[in-house]
Amino acid sequence: MFRNTAMTENFPDFTDCVRQALRHLFTTARLSALLPVVLMLPVFLLLAACGDKPEKAAAPRPVRTVKVPAPSVTGALLQTGEIRPHDEVPLGFRLDGRLLTRSVDVGDHVATGQILGTLENNTSQNQLNSARADLESARAAEQLAELNLRRMSQLMPSGAIARVQLDTARSDWQAAAARRRSSEAALNTARENLNWTRLVAPATGVVTQVSAEPGQVLSAGQAVVTLAVSSGRDAVIDVADPQAFSRPAGSFSVSLLADPAVSVTGTLRDISPQADAQTRTWRVRVTLGNPPPAMALGASVQVGLAGTGSAVMRLPSGALTRMQGSPAVFVVDDATRRLQLRPVTLAGFTASDILVSAGIRPGERVVTAGVSKLREGEVVASGETGE
Repeated sequence: MFRNTAMTENFPDFTDCVRQALRHLFTTARLSALLPVVLMLPVFLLLAACGDKPEKAAAPRPVRTVKVPAPSVTGALLQTGEIRPHDEVPLGFRLDGRLLTRSVDVGDHVATGQILGTLENNTSQNQLNSARADLESARAAEQLAELNLRRMSQLMPSGAIARVQLDTARSDWQAAAARRRSSEAALNTARENLNWTRLVAPATGVVTQVSAEPGQVLSAGQAVVTLAVSSGRDAVIDVADPQAFSRPAGSFSVSLLADPAVSVTGTLRDISPQADAQTRTWRVRVTLGNPPPAMALGASVQVGLAGTGSAVMRLPSGALTRMQGSPAVFVVDDATRRLQLRPVTLAGFTASDILVSAGIRPGERVVTAGVSKLREGEVVASGETGE
């Protein structure tokens, strides 16, 4: 009875302990669950603050433009070329051998008969000495045969010799004379061969090219130097359409590329009948009339058939781009400042410009630089401009 009463009195204390333990566990678990939310709250607030800022619009790209000029027929067939001699002669030896000396270089002025180079001549000199010795032997044999013939001719009337002996002496003399003539010809050939070991200028001129160096083994006819033998000059150009330059009417206008103010007129000399296998172009030569000194050999020039061809508009070559594989340019719309990719028709090229025959209008603004980075419809700002 006493034991049961004690257990009943201690039961409320045990229940209170369990209740407090459960309350503690519940509170700790709830705080543990809320802890990640509390830690992430500053991050959410920062992201929300960043997202509230409005995006800043990109500034229009500045571009360089040029105003399309009025069409002109001048230079519709302009091509870039160079000044070459009117008459050029490649010179080489007539014998095989090793080049011993070359006494001229590019740009040297030479006179008629001047020695330009030499071959090793040991073999030719030996052949000359041998031919001289053969000729001396042949002459001695001829003299002996001639004396014998005279002697036989004197003895024949007295009957001291037979007729056949006289005939034999005459035959020996004729054979000796023939051998002497053969030896003389061999000597002349040896002399010529020795002379051919020297390369001599056939006329007054200027060396425009050298093709061999001392010590090089050459074959007969191989070019050693090229000589311009006249003061005349030609403008040489390579064209894709030779028909445009084959018209008989009209003269060519040739101007110096470095100084267009230096110009001269020329006439068509010839057009190569066959295209170059590598470039697929035809070579056109225009003979210049009284060229100025500034148009020296090798100078770059522009050649055009004045007053012919369709009207074209000249633009810097930096304006050219492609549209589905065809030539095109970017045109700036004056009202919206947006780019329009416009296909164009090209009439030709120069060293720095393109010649447009259709696709754009005079007065429009065309982008002339950085076209590879632009796209159609892009808004641009006015940058450097040109007329």
